[in-house]
Amino acid sequence: MDIVARPRILVVGAGFAGVECVRRLERKLGPDEADLALVTPFSYQLYLPLLPQVASGVLTPQSVAVSLRRSRKYRTRIIPGGAIGVDLKAKVCVVRKISGEIVNERYDSIVLAPGSITRTFDIPGLAEHARGMKTLAEAAYIRDHVISQLDIADASEDEAERAARLQFVVVGGGYAGTETAACLQRLTHNAVKRYPRLDPKLIKWHLIDIAPKLMPELGDKLGRSALEVMRKRGIDVSLGVSIAKAGAEEVTFTDGRVIPTHTLIWTAGVAASPLIATLGAETVKGRLAVSSEMCLPGHDGVFALGDAAAVPDEAKDTEGAVCPPTAQHAMRQGKHVADNVIAVLRGKQMTPYVHKDLGLVVDLGGLDAVSKPLGIELRGLPALIAARGYHWSALRTNVAKVRVATNWALNAVAGDDFVRTGFLTRTPATLRDFEYTNAYLTPEQIREHVEGS
Repeated sequence: MDIVARPRILVVGAGFAGVECVRRLERKLGPDEADLALVTPFSYQLYLPLLPQVASGVLTPQSVAVSLRRSRKYRTRIIPGGAIGVDLKAKVCVVRKISGEIVNERYDSIVLAPGSITRTFDIPGLAEHARGMKTLAEAAYIRDHVISQLDIADASEDEAERAARLQFVVVGGGYAGTETAACLQRLTHNAVKRYPRLDPKLIKWHLIDIAPKLMPELGDKLGRSALEVMRKRGIDVSLGVSIAKAGAEEVTFTDGRVIPTHTLIWTAGVAASPLIATLGAETVKGRLAVSSEMCLPGHDGVFALGDAAAVPDEAKDTEGAVCPPTAQHAMRQGKHVADNVIAVLRGKQMTPYVHKDLGLVVDLGGLDAVSKPLGIELRGLPALIAARGYHWSALRTNVAKVRVATNWALNAVAGDDFVRTGFLTRTPATLRDFEYTNAYLTPEQIREHVEGS
């Protein structure tokens, strides 16, 4: 009897793009049409835009970690680990499991959605002393760290140490940096009421960015509105400025200022996952160069999308324009690439990805927000309703929606207890530790490993 093996479809990454792709494949492919597998170190989808609210204590970590195992049509094999290399010629993805074991996962079609990491520069001390806002662990760590600075300052009799502990620096005036600074400033503003020995005037937040404008994606008017909100709260916003060097107890700005601080949060953009560099394929500013159908030219069965791929933006007339690394594009690309994978399996024609950007929503904490849904400029409460309404509707499961709504309501009524969990208390984890950027193999190592096994 001839046995025909089912095609193996391997999806790398459980972000917005990867999860949407897997769920659509589960819904539209019959069990006998293909075997599905998903490579991810965690069995949840992280709702990344709400991480600043986790760091500030408005939401619990579990609220933004949406389980992958709640789908009624769940049949995908989850491989608990991270992809550390891909051999396109042999059609093998090398995976390091969370146990440390390195295994080869063969595929007929592969969907690369490994996402992005925090973009860094060759700044002295940055890698050792900065923390990002890209993972759930980082958000939990930063919350603990900020509260611990208040605790240490409250107990200290040294005025210089107290002043340094109460200064906080956030680098990056985009969506992530602005929300992070705004939400954490509200955390310290509310928490200091529980510290009668601390002078609230000593708490200083600095938000800096090398760009001349704050959140230029919002446009001039809303960008100025966000800037006014930040400065009204007492946040020192400096534009056209970056970091010259970072130390354990101070940060030097490029304009010469030296800020005594123990807190440096780095959110100055993202870069494609280092996995992309293992392919040896053409890239565009570090992102994998793909067609409008999200295929890798010259390699059958290889698709890439999300933050790690330079997907042509067909909705714009600008030549060479690529889709920005945003959640709304990743979610739609995930569904579209699934349709193209299915089309290839069934011998049908693939279609190009086209989606017009729907705008941006920014929750600045409290009743402050600025949003631009469908080009409509909103401020204050209407913007907050739009921002939270969008995030709430984008959560994939009803359980996650209930958790987030409950957290918002409870925080609005009861506030925060400002409790430290002790997360990584004695481990000075770096950006590299949180995001595992040193875990990847070189193309030569991948070839040697695949051939050897």
